[in-house]
Order: sequence, then C-alpha cells, then structure tokens
Amino acid sequence: MTRTWFITGANRGLGRAFTEAALAHGDHVVGTARDPRTLEDLAQDRLTVLPLDVRDRDDVRATVDKAIAATGSLDIIVNNAGYGLVGAIEEFSESQIRDQMDTNFYGAVWVSQAAAPHLRNRGHGHIVQISTVGAVGSMPLFGMYNAGKWALEGFSAALADELRPFGIAVTIAQLGGFATDWAGSSMRFATANPVYADLRTATLGTADYPDPRAVATEPAAAEGTEEAEWVDADPAVAAAAVLELVNLPDPPLRKIIGPGAQQMVAIALDQRRQDYARDPEFNWPT
Repeated sequence: MTRTWFITGANRGLGRAFTEAALAHGDHVVGTARDPRTLEDLAQDRLTVLPLDVRDRDDVRATVDKAIAATGSLDIIVNNAGYGLVGAIEEFSESQIRDQMDTNFYGAVWVSQAAAPHLRNRGHGHIVQISTVGAVGSMPLFGMYNAGKWALEGFSAALADELRPFGIAVTIAQLGGFATDWAGSSMRFATANPVYADLRTATLGTADYPDPRAVATEPAAAEGTEEAEWVDADPAVAAAAVLELVNLPDPPLRKIIGPGAQQMVAIALDQRRQDYARDPEFNWPT
C-alpha cells in the first residue's frame, strides 16, 4: 500500500535520507524545508515540497493543511528538523536557548498537534520523533541540545498513550552517530567563557569553539549524538531502519538506531542505576 510521509527538515542529512528512502520504496513524500529550493534536485511526481519554519505554530498548521490538500492524506509524520548546539549552560544567551527549544522541541510539538486530528479521524498513522541517545543520558557542553531532546521524549511518551486508542503509533527514534551535516553547518556554538577552556579541551579536543564560518565548510559529522567517535554510519542506514520501523504492525515506543547506540544507552542507564543505588530506600526494578 502506498503511503504518504510528512518529513520536516527533508532537505539534508537524515531528513534527506528518509525522503530518498520513502520515495525509493514507492511512497509519496511531503518534504519541508525553510528553503524549498534545496530539494529541487529530487523533483518527481511523488514528492511535494513545501516551505516551513517549524518554529512558527501557525505556519506549521497551514503547511500540514496544504500537505493534506495536495496529497489527500498523511500516514507517517517524521519530526526530523533540528540542529546541534554546543556550549556550557552559563555561556548561552537567551535567544540561543529559546531558538534551540523552538526548533528542536516546540517544532515537533506543533507538527504533532497539527497532524494528530487528521490521523485520528483516519484511524491510523505513525508519528516518528527523531531523538538521540543523548536523551537517555547527558554530556557536558551539550546540555541545551540534550534538554530539547529530553523534552521531546517526555511529551512523545504521553502522546503515544493518548493516540494509541485511535490506532496511531508514536515512536521515539534514539539515534547514534551518522555522517550528516549535524556537526557541520547545522551546528551552533555559545560564546566561549575562559573558565570552561579545560572542559572544552577534554570534551571537544580544543580550548575554543570552532569558528562557525569554518564549521560550515567542514565535512559533515554527527546527527543526533554527542560522541564524535561514533560518527561512521551512512544516513541511509538510519533511513532503512526507519522504513523497517514504520512497516511493523506493532511498533515500539522507543527504537535505538545506529552504530554504538545500544552501548551508549546502556552506559547512560547504568550510570543512573548507580546513582539511584545510593538511596537505600530505592529498589531498581528487575
């Protein structure tokens, strides 16, 4: 059965890989991007390209309506739009924090809200939230990025319970490292405070943050992960995993995807277990 996907941030990185995989599978895709011209090279009858800034709730609702009017229905929603943000919490400006949350968290909320009534009325559908192994643990200098993904997971778990009775699945895809633009031109940095120079060196291998103008021209790195050593997977691998995921008759709430991702989640959960073990009144479920 031919399905219709709605994919945010479809113009590059993982979003583009998801778009290409769905089209190759014979499905229809509504791909959104702030600049729709970046998808012109994929032009074909089964691809509808719409401009969208996910930070704008009204724009999201109007774009979802346009997508439905153009294709007749939506079956799979992939909330992929987002970017990396690096810095110590103290170093961020208010505008940097708000823009990170507006894009990585609120954007997914607005799309989920706009799509839910349509999927509910049809009695089926699947919302895939692109998250990260960093939403299970945390890492210094990635606090605001992690915060947005932790928030994404919190509302998505509740959304899954709310929509399940209507035949709609919600899956949180916790991704490891993939060779995309996440740490290239999609990465943004705080203004460096000298007191965190040692931390930057230990975490990033440099006492300073890279020049954003230089980063924009560097080879792409990780999407949805904070560990550079895991950056070795083709985005097509993630796309194949998501395609397999949406084909499942009973998809899970959480799906770990990517090389090393299972180990990273296990490490994060073990660290939490050790922390809770310090409380003599707490018993971790077996």
